[in-house]
Amino acid sequence: MEVNIHEAKTHLSRLIQRVEAGEEVTISRAGKPVVKMIAVGPKRGTRPLGLDRGRMWIAPDFDAPDPGLEALFYDAPITTGSSTQRKRRKK
Repeated sequence: MEVNIHEAKTHLSRLIQRVEAGEEVTISRAGKPVVKMIAVGPKRGTRPLGLDRGRMWIAPDFDAPDPGLEALFYDAPITTGSSTQRKRRKK
């Protein structure tokens, strides 16, 4: 079904009822389709927890610092020294 904007504003409740019944409604402006009204699908249920149990593995040290990567940002790894201050690069 295709209607113009004026008809859509005037008969919005009726159009929504038709869409809920499964019909698609196209709203046009100056004869050109602008909007397609379709019914929202049924709400999906929540996913049960544990579906991927046993399929994934995370290394125990996955979040361990990487001194090589830190050296790219700082002159020395910040995790090896007891000082929390960063060393400045020498020019």
